[in-house]
Amino acid sequence: MAFLYDRGAHFAVLDTETNWDDAVMSVGVAIADAADMTLKKVAYYIFPEEAARGGIFEAQLSLYAGRAVRAGRAYGLNALSELLLSYGVNAVFAYNARFDKGHLPELSGFDWYDIMRIAVYKQYNPLLPETAEFCSTGRLRRRCGVENVLRLMTGDSAYAETHNALRDALDELKIMQLMALPLSAYEAGKL
Repeated sequence: MAFLYDRGAHFAVLDTETNWDDAVMSVGVAIADAADMTLKKVAYYIFPEEAARGGIFEAQLSLYAGRAVRAGRAYGLNALSELLLSYGVNAVFAYNARFDKGHLPELSGFDWYDIMRIAVYKQYNPLLPETAEFCSTGRLRRRCGVENVLRLMTGDSAYAETHNALRDALDELKIMQLMALPLSAYEAGKL
C-alpha cells in the first residue's frame, strides 16, 4: 500500500477559525517535509467578508496579519490549493480534521488525516504521562484538545492555544514532531 512518501515530498497541517455563522474566516497552513517533518512554508488566509461577521476568536485574526493573504473565499482557497500542489502536497493533517474538512469542501481532493485520532492514545503518543486518565482503549478520558495535549506532552502547564489559524497549525505540527511517528502511523486517522 502506497503512503505519503510515495505520493509527495511534503504534507500540510491546516487549521481554520470560524465566525458566529460557522463560516470559515481564516485558514492557517504549515507545509512540512514528509521525511523529517521540518517546516518549509507557512501560509495564512483571511476571508474579509466572513471575518467582518466576527467570531469568538476574531481578535486573534490580527496575529500574523502582515503575512496574511486577504481575499474572497473562492480566490483564497484556490490560491491555497495551488500552493499545496506546488509543494507536491497530497495529504492534509488537522487536529479534529473532520471539522476542518467539513468546512472546506473545496479541498476535498486531498487526503485528510486526523492528528487527534493518534495524539490522544497512549499507545501512539509516548509523551502522554502515565498519570493521565485513560479509557480502557488507551484514549485520554477527557480534555483531548490541542491545548491540553500539548501541555501533557511538554509539561508546560502555562501553554495556551491562541486560536489563530496559523499559530494553531504550527502547534499541531509541533504535536506531530514531538510524537516523532512515521507518517504511515496516521493511516488510522484517515478520513
